[in-house]
Amino acid sequence: MSSIKEYFSSVGKGIASLAKGMAVTGKEFVTPKVTEQYPENRATLKIADRFRAELTLVYNTEGRHKCIACGICQMNCPNGSIELKTKMVELPDGKKKKVLEDYYYDLGSCTFCMLCVTTCPQGALEFSNDFEQAVFTRAKLVKKLNYKPEPTVEEIAAAAAAPKPKPAIDPEQLAKIKAEALAKAAAKKAEKEAAEKAAAGQPEGNAEA
Repeated sequence: MSSIKEYFSSVGKGIASLAKGMAVTGKEFVTPKVTEQYPENRATLKIADRFRAELTLVYNTEGRHKCIACGICQMNCPNGSIELKTKMVELPDGKKKKVLEDYYYDLGSCTFCMLCVTTCPQGALEFSNDFEQAVFTRAKLVKKLNYKPEPTVEEIAAAAAAPKPKPAIDPEQLAKIKAEALAKAAAKKAEKEAAEKAAAGQPEGNAEA
């Protein structure tokens, strides 16, 4: 008798499991498709802004980049994907300044770690989300990023003479500075009060209520 009960119990569990699985399958029949029909949908394909596809120099509306050829991005690149070629130019006032001549970027060896972007002091670099970078030879993956005309000596001199804007202070850093200033002021006040009590002959810690 017990074997018959176990048999029907197992049959019931099997039917319930089958019904649950068919419910999941039936739900997928009416779920909108998410497969991208690339390249047919290239005109309407939306790539996330945070997607890192290719390193680029940031150009302003005048067609100038902000790279000062400091070489920090080249030093911080773990794979040596960045190579800067610089030159010295003489300004009208007789001073010499290092400027960018060529900015080479090897997409084939880039790990997209973004160290170059985050450590650039001028904010001159960013990653685009243009993922269509397939080529037939690795040599074509080495790109020259400064493809627009470089500024003239006069423009470099004018930029160097222009007053530098004061960097904005981070709110958290500003709050920290204020807290440190208040702590120092409180410490000085306590030290002054202790000195006055000692001068009056009143021991510390026995202040009147």
